[in-house]
Parts: sequence; C-alpha cells; structure tokens
Amino acid sequence: MGREETLKHIQNHPEVSVLIIGGGINGIGTFRDLTLQGVDVLLVDMNDFCSGASAGSSHMVHGGLRYLENAEFRLVREALTERNRLLQNAPHYVKPLPTTIPIFTALSGILNAPLKFLNLRDKPSARGALVIKLGLTMYDLFTIRQQTLPRHRFFGKEESLVRRPALNPNIIATATYYDAWMPYPERIALEIILDAEAETPDNAHAINYMKAVSAGHDTVVLRDQLTNTEYTIKPKIVINAAGPWIDFANENLNRGTQFIGGTKGSHLIVDHPELYAATQGHEMFFENADGRICLLFPLEDRVLIGTTDIRIDDPSDAICTEEEVDYMLEMVKTVFPNIHIDRSHIVYRFSGVRPLPSSSASTTGQISRDHSINTIEAGTRGAYPVLSLVGGKWTTFRAFSEKVTDEILSRMGKSRKTSTLKLPIGGGKKFPKGNQQRWINDQTLKTGLPRQTVEMLLNRYGGRAEEIIAFCQAEADAPLECVPNYTHREIVFLAQNEKIVHLEDLLMRRSLLAMLGKIDGAGIEELAHILAGVLGWNKKRTQQEIEQTRQLLMTRHGVSEEKMTLSTQSPT
Repeated sequence: MGREETLKHIQNHPEVSVLIIGGGINGIGTFRDLTLQGVDVLLVDMNDFCSGASAGSSHMVHGGLRYLENAEFRLVREALTERNRLLQNAPHYVKPLPTTIPIFTALSGILNAPLKFLNLRDKPSARGALVIKLGLTMYDLFTIRQQTLPRHRFFGKEESLVRRPALNPNIIATATYYDAWMPYPERIALEIILDAEAETPDNAHAINYMKAVSAGHDTVVLRDQLTNTEYTIKPKIVINAAGPWIDFANENLNRGTQFIGGTKGSHLIVDHPELYAATQGHEMFFENADGRICLLFPLEDRVLIGTTDIRIDDPSDAICTEEEVDYMLEMVKTVFPNIHIDRSHIVYRFSGVRPLPSSSASTTGQISRDHSINTIEAGTRGAYPVLSLVGGKWTTFRAFSEKVTDEILSRMGKSRKTSTLKLPIGGGKKFPKGNQQRWINDQTLKTGLPRQTVEMLLNRYGGRAEEIIAFCQAEADAPLECVPNYTHREIVFLAQNEKIVHLEDLLMRRSLLAMLGKIDGAGIEELAHILAGVLGWNKKRTQQEIEQTRQLLMTRHGVSEEKMTLSTQSPT
C-alpha cells in the first residue's frame, strides 16, 4: 500500500486495535507478529523506518559474550538461539562472521569476573586467556543442541603472528569463535514491514514520517511530517517502541516517564586497504586500555570501527564527535600498532543511542542489554494502556516481539495463530541456501546479464533479486552514470515499492551508498532526479532534497564538502 492509500485508510478508519509508535526493529517485529495473529495494527514513525537506534548498530548479530560477566545467562542463551534463527530466516542479510580476540595476559580478570557476577565490583578489568577461555566454552555450550556455527579455537603467540603478521607482537595468544553480522540491518527491518503488509493487508498499515504529537483521553493525534496534516485516531492499546525517544513519546501522550538511560555509540567507516587486508575477513574483538570492548571488521570493501559508550540525555543530539574519532582511531593501535590510520581514511561516521533502561550503574558497560515491557495501565491519564518497550538488541528482536505480542493477545482475550520462530524474512524466502552458484548460473543464462551483475543483485536483495531483475528487464534500462553498480530501473523499483519519502532514505537505508562512501555530489543529483520522476517532485522539491541530503551527510556524517560538491549541470 502506497503512502497516499495509507493516509486515506488512517482518515477513514480512525479506530485501531493497536497503535505502535516507533518503527525501529522492536516496533517492526511486533507489528509483523501482531498482524499475523489477526490483530489490526497501525505502525508510525516520526522519521523513516529504522532510522534511529536500529540504524546506529554495529551491524552485529551476536550472543553478547561480555554479558556473561554480568551474569545475564538467560539473555546470552536467548541471543545465541536467536542469532542462529536469523542465520536460517534471513540468510541473505545475516552472515556468519569469524571473530578473533587478541589476548595480552594469561590470568588477568580471574577475580574480577566472579566479583562482577556477585555484584561486588562494577569497574572494568582486563580479561586474560583463562577468563576468555571460560567465556567461550560457555558460549559454545549454550548452543550445543543448535550447533549452527563452528566452536571456538585458541592459537598460541607464534601461530597467531604467523597467521596475522600485523598483530600487536605483545599478544600471548588469540582466540577465534563465530558470531554473525548483517550488512543491511535497515533492509531487514523494511522487508519485515513489506512481509506483514503482503501477508495481512487488511490488518497491517505502516507509515513513516508520521509523529504522535499529543493525546486525548481515548485518542492520539498524529501529524504528517510532510504536510503538517493531523489525524486523530482511537487505539485500544498503544505500544511505545520509540527506543531512546520512549520518554519523549510518553510525554506527548500525557504520561511522563523516566524509563530510558540511553548511551551513545559511535562508529567510523574507513577506506583503508591495509587495515582491510589485516582483518583477513574476521571481526577483531578486543579490549581497549580503558576496559571498553571495541571491534573492527570488514564491511563490504571498507572497515567498520566501533564503538563508544557515552551517556546522553537527548538522542536527537547524538553525533560522532571529534573526541570520539580520536578515541576510535587510537584504539586500532591496540591490535595493529604499525598500521597508520587517520582522518583522511574516514568515509562516513555515524552514531546511535542504545535504548537502555534508566540505571545508576557507575559504568555504562554494566547496564543490562536485556529487554522489558514497562506498562502504564489505562486510568485517569488515558483510556488505553501504554506498553513501553525498553532495551533489547537487534539479535533478540524476534523473541522480544513474541513476548510483547503474547502480552497483547492476553489482554485482548485472543490466542496465538502462528509462530515467527521459523518464518523467513523478505528475500530469505527464496534465497538459494547452499545453491547460490547454481542460481547465479541459471539466472545468467536466463537473463543474459553478466554473471557479476546477477551475483551482486543476489547479495543485495536475496530471493527478491529475481523479481527486481524481471522489473529491470521489462523496459529499457541502463547503468547510472555517477553511481556504481546501480541501474535506472533498479532505483525506480525501490522508489515504487520501498516506502521512500526522502532522498536520504534511499542513500542511507535502502542502500549502503552513503555509508560506504560510494556517493558524491553528482551521484546525489542523479538519484534525486530519478526519484523526482517517480515520486512526483517538482523542481523546487528536488533541489530541496539535494541540499538537505548534502547538509546531512556533511554535518552529521562527516562527509567532506569537497565530495558533496554538485555538478555544474544537473543530469537529465
């Protein structure tokens, strides 16, 4: 359903069983699960889908090895189980990732770990080989009945340095285990929405750039961020899935809360062939001098470096600061001391706020990453209950959504009809697991496209690639002049089918063009003119989109003004 159709539906059907405020992964996962149970749901987000905390992740799908120190065994077990399910349900976007830990001491942390376990210490301490070995053994045991990935291995100093000559020679060993990563988290979220709408079109309605601005006793007022038009709806239940903005959203609903104590995590994307080669396809997962757990790993042909963990009051203020840049560039030396890296290598920087529960913990690392439902029951402040979804992480979104859905079904006196446990996501439905090369060969013969192009589209869209190829070949098509590896018809398909409202949606959330530094001023113009033709933008709106996107990339993501320079002649 297109945006205009959704707006008409909201206007003509003001009563809805469940209103979800917040289109991050927790809200989106709950949206899908509820609609599959026959519940009519309206999902709104004040910005684009998956543009807040869910877009600021480290692109990891993991069990949370360090959470073992906080005695969060249930969370780790759940996260590992859900990681393995995502590998099965979204094989096009969730990939196994070998992870290597450089180890600098043998026995450090032996006392610290049990003291943390007993809540007698909350300061970070170096983790030695023995502590890491115990943690990885527990990690393996949690999934012994679901052994999707290989078990961990240890390597001595000599073998580690032979394998990785660029490693810090002060190591005493390395450990390698497996987790997973996702190149396109925002696309996972989008495909879940599209799946829900396709499966249950009468129940599932989702719209971006729609903000909940106020509330009456039994109503919520929504404002279209494009036109300022307001819509009054009457929900039976409200789910506040606004992530780090939960308390702000509750304030707009006349229900002041202090549920969130978010922390900011910033990341860098660098173009550095030497560093990329040094990773050898592995995530490097290590401890900085201050005890902060850090990581770097290859993201396509770039390297992602992260992350910080800083308390922040207003998530809208989250931006990667120069101090954070210094911190992350310096921490690379912990692992690869002889690889020179500086600001000239950075192609993109981003920051997100973790929607963690309000906490008095002295260090941010001790704040739980688990999820919970904080409920404000119906009463004098409103005729409907508000369930706020606090915490959580990408890996566990399905389990959290299931928990929320079961709570809603119980309140409505309904039974669960179906499970999302083994439900494929988007392009995971027709993804040729184990037969990718055969699929690529067949499509190459069938379509006449270059093999490299077919493989690229399979990696980009999974099982949806066949539909997109057919769309592109239905009319004359051609590669774009300024944007590598995309065609005109491919962009048209995304504009028509993937709820794009602004140019930034395409560059930052429907693709990796901005994040990987694959877009410049000329490319921005070229894409803007294609979107204008599909979305009906006039010349003024098109220029506004171009300028807004340029400013966003320069001011919030550190892209140079030189790279954002516009061409002297706009593409036709």
